[in-house]
Amino acid sequence: MTLVNPVVLAPAARAIQMLGGDLTETSLRLHLEGLSGVDAVGLEERAAALGTRSIKTASKAWALDKIIELIDLTTLEGADTPGKVRSLVAKAMTPDPGDMTTPRVAAVCVYGDMVPYAVDALGAAHSRGTGNGINIAAVATAFPSGRASLRVKLADTADAVAAGADEIDMVIDRGAFLSGRYGQVFDDIVAVKEACRRENGTYAHLKVILETGELNTYDNVRRASWLAILAGGDFIKTSTGKVAPAATLPVTLLMLQVVRDWHHLTGERIGVKPAGGIRTSKDAIKYLVTVAETAGEEWLTPSLFRFGASSLLNDVLLQRQKIRTGHYSGPDYVTVD
Repeated sequence: MTLVNPVVLAPAARAIQMLGGDLTETSLRLHLEGLSGVDAVGLEERAAALGTRSIKTASKAWALDKIIELIDLTTLEGADTPGKVRSLVAKAMTPDPGDMTTPRVAAVCVYGDMVPYAVDALGAAHSRGTGNGINIAAVATAFPSGRASLRVKLADTADAVAAGADEIDMVIDRGAFLSGRYGQVFDDIVAVKEACRRENGTYAHLKVILETGELNTYDNVRRASWLAILAGGDFIKTSTGKVAPAATLPVTLLMLQVVRDWHHLTGERIGVKPAGGIRTSKDAIKYLVTVAETAGEEWLTPSLFRFGASSLLNDVLLQRQKIRTGHYSGPDYVTVD
């Protein structure tokens, strides 16, 4: 009998560490399908309980500032223009011109071809890697569908990094994942990670978008999260914001459990980014509580947690002024995104 050689996967340090030297499609499948099933009822009950937590006014003021510091301020529309990107950067740098104590956001997130305009708007401090504390994130790999050849996806990524992107938000091939072709998804992520390498040998951070609204089950979300981490992702991200449902509290809780478990196993911390549909301070605070109660308060930093959002910042600014002045501002207080 002739034995069929197992499909060997691209080398990835994390996968070798976890799966051993036998890094094949078979070993990856056995690992992912050997993960324990998700207790959906228990997960949703836990998320609901965390979502009911209330915080005092002093804590709320801290939470609002923390939310701002964790936002990837985003514009991902076909009608985006250089002028819109410059306006977005201006808002990221000075969210509230009437209160200069307002923190800056973590990053601006744009399409790859808009990166040069974001770099220009952030100025010389960004090109030196110092000064303003705001990163540029670019979506890549044929965002949001991921329907392109690997060659195109890698060129998309490399172009954005060469233009000055600090972070790449890639999408996985959900069709391949749902068809059970875990090795293909794994190899894609490994290749995109390598395309994030800069000329100086450093890497842009890689956020891997699972598009959880298309994964259908919590078990799939857990498998996709582990797969993305094994392949080298620095962050796992829920959604593109183009598919409903986007971010949900139960799914984010599950992904936080995965990065917590990974940290317990390896000592390495991986980030989580819920994106899409988080529009109010009230909802964002539920996510802060969930992060602190699940992964730990050390995850409440831009290097480990982000909100992908376009309109969330406006509500936070209004709530922040309410605490500071005792009244809400009119609708013209914040810019319309």
